[in-house]
Amino acid sequence: MQNPIDMNQLVRKLILIPILSLSLFTGLTAQTLFTCGGMNVSKEDFLKAYNKNNTGEKATEKSYRDYLELYIRYKLKVKAAYEMQLDTLPGQRTELQSFRSQVADNYLKDEESLDKMVNEAFTRGQRDIHLAHIFIPLPKNAAPYDTARAYEKAMGAYNALKSGQSFGKTALLYSSDPSARDNAGDIGYITVFTLPYELESLAYSTPPGKFSKPYRSKAGYHIFRNVGERKSLGRIKVAQILLSFPPGATEAARNATRLRADSVYDLLVKGADFAAKAQTLSGDNLSFQNGGEIPEFGVGKYDSAFEAAAFALGQDGAISRPVASLFGYHIIKRIARKPFPAQFNKETAAYIRQQITADPRIELARRALLKKVLQQVGWRSGTFSEDDLWAFTDSVMLNTGLSSFRSLSYSSVLFSFSSQQYTAKGWLDYARTAKAPRTGSGGRTDKELFDSYLERVALEYYRNHLEEYNRDFAFQLTEFKEGNLLFEIMQRKIWDKASTDSAGLRNYYEAHKNKYWWDSSADALLFTCNNEKTAQAMRSNLGGNVNDWRKWTDSVGAAVQADSGRYELAQIPTEGKRSFQPGTFTPIITNKSDNTVSFAYILNVYNERSPRNYKDARGFVINDYQAYLEDQWIAELKKKYPVNVEEKVVASLPK
Repeated sequence: MQNPIDMNQLVRKLILIPILSLSLFTGLTAQTLFTCGGMNVSKEDFLKAYNKNNTGEKATEKSYRDYLELYIRYKLKVKAAYEMQLDTLPGQRTELQSFRSQVADNYLKDEESLDKMVNEAFTRGQRDIHLAHIFIPLPKNAAPYDTARAYEKAMGAYNALKSGQSFGKTALLYSSDPSARDNAGDIGYITVFTLPYELESLAYSTPPGKFSKPYRSKAGYHIFRNVGERKSLGRIKVAQILLSFPPGATEAARNATRLRADSVYDLLVKGADFAAKAQTLSGDNLSFQNGGEIPEFGVGKYDSAFEAAAFALGQDGAISRPVASLFGYHIIKRIARKPFPAQFNKETAAYIRQQITADPRIELARRALLKKVLQQVGWRSGTFSEDDLWAFTDSVMLNTGLSSFRSLSYSSVLFSFSSQQYTAKGWLDYARTAKAPRTGSGGRTDKELFDSYLERVALEYYRNHLEEYNRDFAFQLTEFKEGNLLFEIMQRKIWDKASTDSAGLRNYYEAHKNKYWWDSSADALLFTCNNEKTAQAMRSNLGGNVNDWRKWTDSVGAAVQADSGRYELAQIPTEGKRSFQPGTFTPIITNKSDNTVSFAYILNVYNERSPRNYKDARGFVINDYQAYLEDQWIAELKKKYPVNVEEKVVASLPK
């Protein structure tokens, strides 16, 4: 959008302020809750698992004891899986690596820095600041002389303000911002996310009615004056029709544009379609095809007169009178207004975090993470001269054939982490790629490229050794790995055996026949349909000949699911207590879980309790036989891997 005026252009090239480093990750002294076969299981890991699986009930001695028995059985099975070396199976390794890659990124964030910025942005977002600005620029890669001259000019402006000279007059005399000639440095209202973070911080730290000391960014020196504050106006979405001034417009041409804008406004008031007029009349090349709609914005984004007119519109659909800017006359239609959140809750935090993630200030969290990572991985710099390294680098880039330079060679150690060294060769390979014509270094110096290289390899090293530095990640990785191992060994030791051991199943059934009974039951056809209309049609079709039920269900595909068999009466879908009669349909009922509808056709009814034969009981027998085999196996494992519970530690579990 070429208009309204984009205030972000004022301060494009700026440096980010550093952030305080965070404390290092430190491991806690783990209390052993129990051991099995020489494997220590900590109180901390037990509590994590317990709390994750707890349904919200208050922890008691009994709940801990019950879960402890389950946890011991789980760890015994995992111990057996490790001894069988199931963790070395290709499938296990592939799944673990895939999971590791998926979740590692969640831990490569500095959550403390992000949380701090979220809270800060919420507080700042409650108010807008009316800002005035004096700007003294610095050339790129400024020499000391240029910096000194700019600083001297900035201090001259500052001292003039201190002596009582008005901010507007001082801006006209000192500021290099071209707009100062028209606005005497008054840039209107700004709010959170309007300016680059360092200048936003300068604005919000300047009290109302006061001006700041000169602040240096990469672009130059800035002096802000907080003219005044108001409650935040939030964000707004509008559409506009721009009646543009012709190039080099005379006063007469401007007046003609104004009269034309007034005529368009009158048509709109009388009911003309705003979007249609925008498409045919608007001079904004980026919005006219969309009916004049421009992206949602907050204060400080555009020309202050345009913003004032937009936010002054009292309701959605309201249309402003023509508003003048440098580009022409704007007619604005309000589409929606969104106030800045007044309550800090999960939704607000998520909304602000999303904005921070898309804002350059996220760089601060990245820098804080890098600083923490370098400390955690034991970063140590090698002993070399930076000037020699840059000269060596430039020589290699020029293909001079050097394999060494003064105190440096390809094998010289530039820095190291806990268990890995990085030599000049790795840096030179990176620099060669970064400076290649097809990639380009973006005008960065060797020092800036080296810092980028250090960041890249440090984060890569940290990621590859994450479980050594982050206890939560290590727990999550171990939990996933052991869960997969548990599934694998249960499949081999219990589930496959229970389902394929025909003799064992038959023998178990014969020995426990008295466990398997039919309660009151019925032979029935069960139907589940996608909606009531389908169910009614199916019942109508079945009414002619219920023996054709497969034909009718096949004819409607996935719209109907059907099955036949003997069911206990409690399994047949119905509402309330009712009697079942052979040759009848049950009422159609709605399943609240998924809004499908069900009904049944009753073939026979068995009101008396009766024993199940082996075929009818087989599913129950398999489940019970699995539990039987597992109990036998656990007893063997407890003999093989003796379990020792630390009762004092159990007693210390929080109630």
